[in-house]
Amino acid sequence: MLDPCTFVIFGSTGNLSKRKLLPALYHLEAANRLPDEMKIIGFGRRDWGDEQWRDFVKEVLTPQVRDGFNEEIFSRLVHRLHFFQGNLDDKDSFKALSDKIENSEEFPKNVIFYMSIRPAEYTQVIKNLANANLLIEEHGWRRIVVEKPFGYDRESAQMLQQNMMKHLREEQVFRIDHYLGKGTVQNVLVFRFANVMMEPLWNRNYIDHIQITHSETVGIEGRADYFDSAGALRDMIQSHLLQLLTLVAMEPPASMDAESLRDEKVKVLKSIRPIPQNAVHAHAFRAQYASGIIHGEKVPGYLDADGVDEDSVTETYAAIKLYIDNWRWRGVPIYLRTGKRMAESRSAISIRFKHPPQLLFRNTQVERLKPDWLLLGIQPNECVRIEMQVKESGLEMRTRTSSLDASFNKEGDTLYDAYEGLLLDVVENDHSLFLRYDEVEWAWRVVDPVLRMWATERDFIHTYPAGTWGPKETQRLFDHADQFWRHSIEPED
Repeated sequence: MLDPCTFVIFGSTGNLSKRKLLPALYHLEAANRLPDEMKIIGFGRRDWGDEQWRDFVKEVLTPQVRDGFNEEIFSRLVHRLHFFQGNLDDKDSFKALSDKIENSEEFPKNVIFYMSIRPAEYTQVIKNLANANLLIEEHGWRRIVVEKPFGYDRESAQMLQQNMMKHLREEQVFRIDHYLGKGTVQNVLVFRFANVMMEPLWNRNYIDHIQITHSETVGIEGRADYFDSAGALRDMIQSHLLQLLTLVAMEPPASMDAESLRDEKVKVLKSIRPIPQNAVHAHAFRAQYASGIIHGEKVPGYLDADGVDEDSVTETYAAIKLYIDNWRWRGVPIYLRTGKRMAESRSAISIRFKHPPQLLFRNTQVERLKPDWLLLGIQPNECVRIEMQVKESGLEMRTRTSSLDASFNKEGDTLYDAYEGLLLDVVENDHSLFLRYDEVEWAWRVVDPVLRMWATERDFIHTYPAGTWGPKETQRLFDHADQFWRHSIEPED
């Protein structure tokens, strides 16, 4: 049975709360997965009472929830909803919040504080919580959920960690990465460790290279204040894509408990070969989208977006080449890339196998066999696909590529958003899919040399037309002439 708890949302009327947290809580209510006595407090500056907050939540949920808005489900959720008017920088607001929770039998004393606010505000809010005695676990547990980015670089991440640990223990902190909550990402673990057939091939002897791609057709969607100071490398590669890399490359953990899983992920990050400052351009590439065509409509370039400085060299496309210097992966290049305003919205892991060591089909129509691929579709196509060579029917020796497909979802399966599972994990105190601080720090170590070099190059950045797969110059990252970006999980010529 789940412990009853109070769920406090800082930034309760903000974009993240509206798009992700409130729908996730509704769907958990629909599935009867929330603790019976759980209460949800929206913390905000608006001069509201409980009824205005409940009306706001209903308005937010109505167009978003799966299978249509259900009044019966909402009637169960609405009794959990309470509003607290306060300011994040006002100490008295936190003392009043403490009185509301501690001195009322209505609110469980186990409390989750969700930081749906700017990362720059984390330190002050946690300090205010501590000063109001809201982090003391005398009568119940206290947990903090923080969103990415955790720091702006390695140094700022260290400073943020030090400030948080003045008032918290590591076990109280849940650093959420919604990417890891996606069912397909978790299926990477199942695919690798629940099936013995791939393990003998999962190493440098058989794998030529690995690609991890996240592309989007959308631009910065009104987030210029954040994105123009962050860029694609910080926004996606340092967090989401490096996490995918750890799941693909990690050794089998001793067990599937949180600490064993995270220990193996950290080992991967520690084994990534550091990028020397004088080799950044051989290992990383950046670019910025210009105007172009998306879905038949002309879209403006990045510099024309509201809030973007006209001289900005912030990258909207980033690609990086890494090597893992351990027994399993030594010498295998791993390519990570992400971009906005690209040809398609897609996330996938593409693993290319080596050619057979000997060409057995001399004096036939088979001049050179195409390589085999293992393709893990994350979004929008959730699947595992293996491409291999088979003989075409007929009298001559010709081959074609054939695919073996495994869909993750059967007809009738209930699809869920990553936040639903992650919020439930916080209630259950399961850290498996949340980042431990050493994961964060080692991930910053990987990208910091690139960030420092790019920070000095303020005069020029490559561009690519919106609606394409990025700049052609990015091909220079590949180790061999026959390597190329895999854009699709569909068969490619």
